[in-house]
Amino acid sequence: MKKLFYPLAIVTAIVYIVLFLNIKSSWVFNLDQWVSDLLKGNNFLGFFHYFGEPAFVVIVAVILVVVLWIRDHNYRGMFFALVTIAAGNVLNQLLKVWVQRPRPDIPDQLKSFSFPSGHSMTGILYLFTLAYIANEYQYSKKVKIFTWIGAIILTVLIGMSRVAESRHFASDVLAGWSMGYTWFILAVIWYERRKRIFKELAQEKIEE
Repeated sequence: MKKLFYPLAIVTAIVYIVLFLNIKSSWVFNLDQWVSDLLKGNNFLGFFHYFGEPAFVVIVAVILVVVLWIRDHNYRGMFFALVTIAAGNVLNQLLKVWVQRPRPDIPDQLKSFSFPSGHSMTGILYLFTLAYIANEYQYSKKVKIFTWIGAIILTVLIGMSRVAESRHFASDVLAGWSMGYTWFILAVIWYERRKRIFKELAQEKIEE
């Protein structure tokens, strides 16, 4: 992954912190209200929440790990997927319990806490992980670009679906995207560093 995307993780971390510290402020309330008025009740957007459902994400993660194992016993890739998707989901749950923000007040609302949005955070994590790993096996620059564009678009639609269905506030979704991207880049930095170390060790053995 190009290192120019690394500094963006600092920006997204700052965005999360700002939202966390101002969660009860008037400007966050106004942002949530404006986006809700814009998206609420949109059935087209609502459909995309299925792509962020926990069961769906788990199935995708399991398939990804199995494929990596069958294809070339890519254990580092398998662990990378577990760190991004599984550990990222655990982090999301811990943050929810820490903040304890109630969800929007609607009939038959979900009982879990709202901030940050789980669909948004795990959505960006599993989709970006899929795109990242898929591109490791892809040489076409065009395919790589379209893979990332597809992942970004679906990530945005999943997040917007949560506001459209009044399951989350817009600030929950923005926080989920922000923390999700930050966690993803941290995992990428670790993964690429480990890959570089193993490559150097392999080269040293060849030279011996």
